[in-house]
Amino acid sequence: MKVLLTGAGGFLGWHTRIRLHAQGEHEVTVVTRDTWADLATLVAGADAVVHIAGVNRGSDAEVEDGNVRLAQDVTDAVRAAGHPVRVVYANSIQDGNGTPYGTGKARGAEALGALRADGHDVVDVRLPNIFGEHGRPRYNSFVATFVHAVAAGETPQVADRPVELLHVQGAAQVLIEALTTTEQRLDPKGTQVGVAEVLDLLLEFEASYTTGEFPDLSTPFRIDLFNTYRAALFPQRYPIALRPNSDARGTFVETVRSRGGEGQSSFSTTVPGVTRGEHYHLSKIERFAVVQGSATIALRRMFHDEVIEFPVTGDAPCAVDMPVGWAHNITNTGEDVLVTQFWSHELFRPDAPDTFPHPVAQEAQA
Repeated sequence: MKVLLTGAGGFLGWHTRIRLHAQGEHEVTVVTRDTWADLATLVAGADAVVHIAGVNRGSDAEVEDGNVRLAQDVTDAVRAAGHPVRVVYANSIQDGNGTPYGTGKARGAEALGALRADGHDVVDVRLPNIFGEHGRPRYNSFVATFVHAVAAGETPQVADRPVELLHVQGAAQVLIEALTTTEQRLDPKGTQVGVAEVLDLLLEFEASYTTGEFPDLSTPFRIDLFNTYRAALFPQRYPIALRPNSDARGTFVETVRSRGGEGQSSFSTTVPGVTRGEHYHLSKIERFAVVQGSATIALRRMFHDEVIEFPVTGDAPCAVDMPVGWAHNITNTGEDVLVTQFWSHELFRPDAPDTFPHPVAQEAQA
């Protein structure tokens, strides 16, 4: 299916794009602010539109009217396409709650829903509060605000209340499922949690991970929140120094400490000049620790250009934990065999490996 993704440069758009890329089932064309003027032409060549682009900050009028305008632009482009186009609308549980954002999303849903009378399938996806890696503080969610505050050594003020939180990759999966569903509306559910509980968990993560120790990762919500937290630390806090304990017998280095959940360790040997890795993950927490030899660990956030490199050596033990959504590799840059230990937070499952091949040295649009 040829899928057009609006808002691809934003938080939910990036996560949806990377999940579509990982699954490899659809041909995806992205629409950003820079290419919005080409919307009608792009829709004419598509089988479906996943409409994520939206406005959630600004004056009341800018928020409400902005969301309506974007939805109307999609509506007009679909009507002009000349063939049936499925539309998946990233709506919100705030639809119709009386706020400018809720009113704008509701009016957008009404405009898009009118396409059904013209023979187009429209799926309204009512998303709860979403959170995840690379969210912008004071913009995307309170979770992003808390994450960046805790990472900076601050403790934000909390007005506690219950909230339903859905990790952004879960939201992306529902939007993808909407491409083939027979339903006209989907209401994905998140995790019921208190705002104060989220902050307490982040403070727990900070206290543990500051020492290089992994916190309790025994539930999916803890894993998702920890991945969100550590994304805010990258690359400033890496690599993580490991403390050697040496005596007359030699040296002992503790490479991984984990307080709960699954875990799997492995090691590899790599001859000089060879590169391993060249893949990314959607949720897996993976640690590289060079035990012997010299190497460069390179990472690039998917659909971005900048490559970040860490030179590492077994003579100064350290660890680098791979952020999700970043292609990564390790290259033996020395003259001897490289020995690397790998640890992941979950057991390897051949039917769901969460490992997607992709080179680090590649431009964002390639």
